[in-house]
Amino acid sequence: MSAPATVRDDAPAKLVLADFADAHLTRARMAFMLIALGLLLIVVSIVAAAFGSVHIDLMRAIADRSSADHAILFGARIPRVLMGAIVGAVLAAVGAALQALVRNPLAEGGILGISGGGAFGAIVALVVFSRLGGADLAIPVCAFAASLLSTLAVYRLAQVDGRLEPFTLLLVGVIFNAFWGAAIMLVNSIVNFYFTHSIIFWLMGSFEAPTYREVAMVAVLGTIGFAILIAHARDMNLLSLGDDEAADLGVEVDTVRRTIFVATSVMIGAAVSVSGIISFVGLIVPHIIRTAIGADHRMLIPASILGGAAFTVAADLIARTVIAPSELPVGAITALCGGPFFIYVLRREGRKSLVL
Repeated sequence: MSAPATVRDDAPAKLVLADFADAHLTRARMAFMLIALGLLLIVVSIVAAAFGSVHIDLMRAIADRSSADHAILFGARIPRVLMGAIVGAVLAAVGAALQALVRNPLAEGGILGISGGGAFGAIVALVVFSRLGGADLAIPVCAFAASLLSTLAVYRLAQVDGRLEPFTLLLVGVIFNAFWGAAIMLVNSIVNFYFTHSIIFWLMGSFEAPTYREVAMVAVLGTIGFAILIAHARDMNLLSLGDDEAADLGVEVDTVRRTIFVATSVMIGAAVSVSGIISFVGLIVPHIIRTAIGADHRMLIPASILGGAAFTVAADLIARTVIAPSELPVGAITALCGGPFFIYVLRREGRKSLVL
């Protein structure tokens, strides 16, 4: 006979969590992985602060506040390293959450058109509010609103008979990417030359001259988003199995999905408002970490935060130094890494119907 209907959710939940490959979570295992990734982030950040298109003496920069080295280190490089770390952490955490939410390992804010929507909102706010005033506040708000709109539209259009279709999701994301790109080009064609540099900045992605105020803004919104995603990590484990299975195990599917969608939209909007479109971080980092440590989001989300921060800081270091004294957009570096990686994941997962 089948199991009694009075069986509590705790028992099947334990069996379900055991299905996540290599995902057995212990305090020691989590501590080891997070410490290792944290050390990697520290090392990469120190190297990124020490090196750039201009050589500086770190000891002189720290000891002599009147030196040019001090101005370069604390006025340019440290804010840039901090911004790269925060934006990378945001993009990687959002990628890991979206992949669980839509059960698709190729889901990522840039691929699904969410970052493009945020960039369009930021560009419109820049053009409009630069004349009216209040652009500093309007840009992140508009970026968030456009990101949320794009998220909801992609999700709704990808549903077939009430169910989310992974391949349809990718196709809708590609269409929205093209739509937002065309909309941005339309704005670029009707504004004056003054705005051209800023629009190119949002299209290509860059950490050019961030301020500590911008760093703090993204850090606050990102930290709130991280807390929400980590708090729903167990729910994401169950959502990876499908909506019906998650509901049977006690997950309020609609509420959880709505909460995560709003949180990720705020996070992407905050990141895009200061860095522009930096694609593929949310695809590369969670996928590598998931392969290494398993699919348990209680560890995947924190590990993606640290891994995404380290990856993006390293990418920005390459962008600043590879053709010094000129520099490349960091978005170009991540795209060069992400394009081949996307094809690799697509071919590998194609036989699995692209479902996590």
